[in-house]
Amino acid sequence: MVRIKKLEESIGKIYATLKKQEEAQDGLLVLTREIIRGCATAIKAIHAGDKEAGKKGMEKVEELVKKARGVDRDMEYVAETAYQEYCEARILLAVLEDDEIPSYEDLGVPFEPYLLGLMDAVGEFRRQMLEELKRGRREEAERYFDAMNAVYEATLPLRFSNSLLPGFRKKQDVARIQLENARSELLR
Repeated sequence: MVRIKKLEESIGKIYATLKKQEEAQDGLLVLTREIIRGCATAIKAIHAGDKEAGKKGMEKVEELVKKARGVDRDMEYVAETAYQEYCEARILLAVLEDDEIPSYEDLGVPFEPYLLGLMDAVGEFRRQMLEELKRGRREEAERYFDAMNAVYEATLPLRFSNSLLPGFRKKQDVARIQLENARSELLR
């Protein structure tokens, strides 16, 4: 007869660990959905010209991010998209308020989703630039163009393989194209 007492004990411990992780992951997934929705709403308000609603929305999102960071241990990958959206929205808000672009440490997130959110913010700057051009506010439009250019230029040294920074180079290339398009849109 095969003796399996240690095997059964080991499987029992593994099961208990995985059960706890599953419960934590389920809670984290709920938080990530709330973060993503909150960021989308805040960005929409910002582009609509309602800065106060955007700021208020981001205050709520910030609390959700802190909560997620408190439970994401060994599961940061689950919340990566939410952190990326959070960074994108916070960076847009910083430029809107003429503040310093925050670092990943300021935002309290890992640098990978920060970098992806930073690249996505370039698209939001372009969108805001176009809104300002429509409103006839060329100086404001140029400020958003400058933000696009500054972010792109600052990230140029980050040319690493996709295995180290998955998706970053592609987003960086998209940011370059957006920057080139924005430059021609400003010249019209």
